[in-house]
Amino acid sequence: MKIAIAQLNPTIGDLTSNARQILDAAQTAIAQGARLLLTTELSLCGYPPRDLLMQPSFLATMAATLTQLAQDLPGDLAVLVGTVLPNPDAVHDGEKPLFNTTALLLGGTVQRYFHKRLLPTYDVFDEDRYFEPGEESSAFELDGVWIGVTICEDLWNDESFWGKRHYEVNPIAELTRQGVDLVLNLSASPYSVGKQHLRENMLRHSATRYGQPILYANQVGGNDDLLFDGCSFGLNRAGELVVRAKAFERDLVFAAFDPAVGELMPLPDAVAPLPDCAEAEIWMALVMGVRDYVRKCGFSKAVLGLSGGIDSALVAAIATAALGPENVLGVLMPSPYSSDHSVTDALELARNLGIQTQTIPIAPIMQGFDHALADLFAGTEFGIAEENLQSRIRGTLLMAISNKFGHLLISTGNKSEMAVGYCTLYGDMNGGLGAIADVPKTRVYGICQWLNQEKQPSFNSSLWLKSTRRPVIPPHILSKPPSAELKPGQVDQDSLPPYEVLDDILERFVERYEAPEDIVAAGHDAAVVNQVIRLVICAEFKRKQAAPGLKITDRAFGTGWRMPIASRWLPTVQRPSVPAATGR
Repeated sequence: MKIAIAQLNPTIGDLTSNARQILDAAQTAIAQGARLLLTTELSLCGYPPRDLLMQPSFLATMAATLTQLAQDLPGDLAVLVGTVLPNPDAVHDGEKPLFNTTALLLGGTVQRYFHKRLLPTYDVFDEDRYFEPGEESSAFELDGVWIGVTICEDLWNDESFWGKRHYEVNPIAELTRQGVDLVLNLSASPYSVGKQHLRENMLRHSATRYGQPILYANQVGGNDDLLFDGCSFGLNRAGELVVRAKAFERDLVFAAFDPAVGELMPLPDAVAPLPDCAEAEIWMALVMGVRDYVRKCGFSKAVLGLSGGIDSALVAAIATAALGPENVLGVLMPSPYSSDHSVTDALELARNLGIQTQTIPIAPIMQGFDHALADLFAGTEFGIAEENLQSRIRGTLLMAISNKFGHLLISTGNKSEMAVGYCTLYGDMNGGLGAIADVPKTRVYGICQWLNQEKQPSFNSSLWLKSTRRPVIPPHILSKPPSAELKPGQVDQDSLPPYEVLDDILERFVERYEAPEDIVAAGHDAAVVNQVIRLVICAEFKRKQAAPGLKITDRAFGTGWRMPIASRWLPTVQRPSVPAATGR
């Protein structure tokens, strides 16, 4: 039996287009001899649909689209489609109104449904808000082969792999007791750095423990702040990889199940390589995320501020790779405090990328603000308010360009700045998307250095920055001290610890949930730890007003970050004596 995996990139709510993707994959699959097609979790509506699921008209249209899709599909091809099904017992039994389900389409009709058993509520997931868990794990028979169906989280509860159970039931163990020959999984597993290795190790453990071949189909593409890397794959009973789809792009791959031996068999050239380093992986994720966010939100061009710094340089490179140089505008907005090299570095970057630029000096606008505020600010010292006015002038100019020409404004702040509030509301935080908002500053440097060194990319060339100039990032941008340049001689380290120190503390506190005492025990100064933690907490009100940021780490300041703004909780090693803000 030849089985196809359709690694799809759905647009949330675009039921017609999503159904077309499934139909196109089905027609290609049957032309190549497939008997069964596996799609991804909620492939018909896209994942995550969130509160669209509360709109009756959306649910009705989805049901009608599924019925029509069943009629349109090749009659001899069995197709598993991710969809939503109303729960008939919801009102009477006080249950959730819907099931996250998989529909088996065959012979022009919906043959049966398989409901998701395990509903995640951690990090970015909130499935218990909408869905009732399925009551049993079940299978279907096709050409004498019994095939178990699971959905995403259903395979993430092997207590011998994790060291504990996260849910009461283990669907793969139940299916094994039922005597299935093969386990399929429809997934929409969000990306984070290195996650594919975790998925493959986890399912390798399950395949060998239960003696079950497993085929896993994962969504690809960007939906709001979430990125999906694809990398769908299959393992035989020995846990050996027999098929893997490409990373960060749509794909259709095949595996063969031999009923005589009850095993998945490899096909030629069926295993696509993974990116060869973390920098390549993150680059591909961010380029895909920017491209999809721009396209799915109805834009075609982007604008960003070019400061001559490393953050805007990386964002400009990402946007150029995602959209093409003809669709990116870089705006230089020098002030009296801008160094000469800020302008020359930004222009050299633009030449390397082949993007257009526009230069708008802001000194005259600053003078206008100074005049307007002269009476009110009389007798006060130049300080944060005046510094931030420069950033807000730039933010206003960028938004004016966005409004006038319909470009999406991409903000350039990194995760380190977002964490401690080293950013200006209604200034450099302006924008519709934070391209590197989940990328720490030290990682920004690493990606730029990798980008300059990469010559012959071994990954998807459609995501590669097609530039004939090397290095892409001007070397001076990499070597000069980072600075907001809002006053004479300013550098970031006037207000912040060195970024290698700051980023390690942030990773421990934000992503690993380490207590302040444990961070100090790891070698950090107690006063610095207290300062950083206080800044993180005090900056919450800024992050709540930030543009969506593409998620690449296990814990980003986005959908999965649910901290109160008005809070008095301040974990410290000792009572700190630090400023409540960083100066931006």
